[in-house]
Amino acid sequence: MREIVVCGEALVDVVQQGGGGQDATPSGLAPLQPALGGGPFNVAITLGRLGSAVSLLSAVSTDTYGDAILDALRAAGVGTTLIQRRGEPTSLALATIADDGSARYSFYVEGTADRAIGDPGALPPTVAAVTFGTLSLVLQPGAAVYENVMRRCRAEGRVVVLDPNIRSAVIDDPDGYRRRFRGWMASVDLVKLSDEDAAWLGEGPAGSAEADWLADGVAAVVTTAGASGITVRTALGEVSAPAPPVDVVDTIGAGDSVLGGLVHHLDRHGRLSPDAVRSLTLEQWREAAEFAAHVAAMTVSRPGADPPWAGELRSD
Repeated sequence: MREIVVCGEALVDVVQQGGGGQDATPSGLAPLQPALGGGPFNVAITLGRLGSAVSLLSAVSTDTYGDAILDALRAAGVGTTLIQRRGEPTSLALATIADDGSARYSFYVEGTADRAIGDPGALPPTVAAVTFGTLSLVLQPGAAVYENVMRRCRAEGRVVVLDPNIRSAVIDDPDGYRRRFRGWMASVDLVKLSDEDAAWLGEGPAGSAEADWLADGVAAVVTTAGASGITVRTALGEVSAPAPPVDVVDTIGAGDSVLGGLVHHLDRHGRLSPDAVRSLTLEQWREAAEFAAHVAAMTVSRPGADPPWAGELRSD
């Protein structure tokens, strides 16, 4: 059995919908609604709901929110044996939802459990793919632990997937992060990022950074652009998949569900090996991107990071 390990944080999104109005509290602020989240958590939930064998590698607080995180993972079919429980509190992300459904974030992450993860040691031999990204590769000391796991997994012949999911508010040294990111490319098979991530990471003409990553050894760069769909770039060329038309409620977890959809599609078609990923044709990448776009469309059509279950989707 092939297994997938998602590496990174699980936290609580405190969601503020709009600004004031008739639903405002006496202080004049819109009411706050806590929801479980974090990029890696959302990816793991997506994979579990779609039916892949998946576990989350993370450090999770022993507080009430941490208990809720574990309950939600298990309910989605996500394994929790690689989770380290710690006494530090759960990280919080304040998410403000604009009228168009887009989300803006601020973070409360000092002294929290997820950034204090210890080295997990060797992963089981059944693990075929590992994913990384978001805050967990930024916030030390945990970022160094995850980086070591990334390099080790690549050396062991597992598929390595990276979604930077840039949160510039927590990156104190942007140029230093960009250098670290470029250094990871030799250990990564698949990069998934948004067009905004690409702009933040890249320098020079459009697409030049992606070309550099492919030259460094990345098999494919998958870029999301909201309603404009998904583009996949490989050494063979470029293909695109449109975003299905949908009424957007909010975009929380949209990119995470794209990543989960992509990895699930590769898993279900027996393509979770470095050689298999590199042998995919452009048409096969298009099929994977179309499936991932469908997963994301269902996610953004309802509030919060609420990816679909397998039974809600057409056959992949």
